[in-house]
Amino acid sequence: MTEVAETPPVTLSAATARPRASIGQGSQFVGLYARELLRTFRNPWVLVITIVQPFMWLAFFGSSFAGVPLSALDVLLHTHISSYIQFLLPGVLATSMLSVGMFGAMSTIQDKRFGFMKRILLTPTSKATVFLSKALGSATRGLVQIPIMIAAALIFGVRFAGDPLMWAGWILGLVFLGFGFSCLFLAVTASSVDWQTPGVISNFITMPLMFASGALFPSANFPVWMQDISAVNPVSYAALLGRGVVVSGTADWLYLGYLALFAAIMLLAGTLVASRYLKVE
Repeated sequence: MTEVAETPPVTLSAATARPRASIGQGSQFVGLYARELLRTFRNPWVLVITIVQPFMWLAFFGSSFAGVPLSALDVLLHTHISSYIQFLLPGVLATSMLSVGMFGAMSTIQDKRFGFMKRILLTPTSKATVFLSKALGSATRGLVQIPIMIAAALIFGVRFAGDPLMWAGWILGLVFLGFGFSCLFLAVTASSVDWQTPGVISNFITMPLMFASGALFPSANFPVWMQDISAVNPVSYAALLGRGVVVSGTADWLYLGYLALFAAIMLLAGTLVASRYLKVE
C-alpha cells in the first residue's frame, strides 16, 4: 500500500496574515475628501443656503443702517467707514463659518444611518482619517461663499483696501476658523445618530459666539462680561483681521496666529474624541 503524503498545513505569510497596514491613509483621505466635495456640489440646496444666508445679512441687516449719518456710525463703530456694509462684511463671513460645521456633522450622521460609515470603518481607513476628511470638507464648503459675498458687497457700493498678501491672510484665517468649528461640531456629534443633534448644538454654540464677538459691533460697546467672552472668541479675531484689511488696509498677523492655534487645538481634541467615540451604532 502506498502511503499518501500528508499535505503540510497552509500557513499565512506575515504579509497576508496581518491587516493591510501597508496601505497609507493618504489615499483614503483623498478619496473621502473628494467625496465630501462632490456631495457639496451635487446638492444645490446646500450651496444655495450657504450663499443666501450671509447675503441676507448684508442685504437686510446691513442696509438697515443706510439712513444713519456716517458721522454717527463712525462714533458708534469706533472707526471711519464708507458704509455699515463695509464694516459688516468681515463679520458676516466670520459668523457664517460657524455654521459650516453643522453640515459636516449632519453628513456624518447621514453616513451612519445609511450604512456608509459602517462600510468605511471596516476598511483599513482610520477614524482619524474619516474625521479629518469631514472637517476639511466642511471648511472647504464654507469658502464657496467668500467670492459671492465680496461680489455682493461691490454691488452695494463697498470699496476695499489691502494688498493681495493681506487678503490671502484673511482668507486663510477664515479657513482656520471654519476648520476649527468643523472639528468641534464633529467631535461633539461623534457618537450620535440623531438627525436633530447638529441643529440643536449649532443653535447652542452659534448664537452666543456670534453676538459676543466683534462681528456685528465693536466689543468696546459691550458690557464687561461680554467683552471677556469676546476676548477669547475666535470669531472676533477673524472679524477683526478681515476688517483691518477691508476698511483700513492693515493686517494684524497675531489674529491669524490665534486662529491657527484655535484650529490646531480643535483638530487635536477632535481627533482624539473621534478615534475613541466615533461609532455607527
